[in-house]
Amino acid sequence: MFIYEKRLIFPVKIKKPDVRVAKYIAMLYGGANGEITASLSYLNQRYYMDDKIVSGILTDIGTEELAHVEMLGAMLTACLKNASRDEIIKHGLDSWYVNHGTAPFLADSDGYLWNAAYVGTTGDPIADITNNMAAEQKARAGYEAVLRLTDDPDIIAPLRFLREREIVHFQRFGEALNRLQG
Repeated sequence: MFIYEKRLIFPVKIKKPDVRVAKYIAMLYGGANGEITASLSYLNQRYYMDDKIVSGILTDIGTEELAHVEMLGAMLTACLKNASRDEIIKHGLDSWYVNHGTAPFLADSDGYLWNAAYVGTTGDPIADITNNMAAEQKARAGYEAVLRLTDDPDIIAPLRFLREREIVHFQRFGEALNRLQG
């Protein structure tokens, strides 16, 4: 059972539009290696996991990834809000804007729709936890890449928070892997 608090896990207070960064955030949100994929993978894997502690880790991290989705959705919307027509066109988000306005959507910024085939579940605990560790490293790398492409402190702070959480998730999945192999 989930209990929802009506607040973001970390505040998002972006004051000015940044369409260029919105395009990158869309990848982190609904791309193949995005937070939607991570959350659904982990929450799906918990059902077959015989080890209750590992199942709990999957539930905890999968739930937190939903909070990351929420943050990125707020960031994407804020980066597009009040953006000029010229900026939207310049950065190639005109089709996005026509179809979704400033709303987040399950697609990457190039228009590729999110696909359930991205969800990594094999039914093999070792394979899936190892895949999850790789997914966390891909997420960390994605956040680091976007951090290198912006100098806006209102965007940097939440991205740093998200990057740090991916590092923690990688470590927790490492603990789960050790438990399963032990």
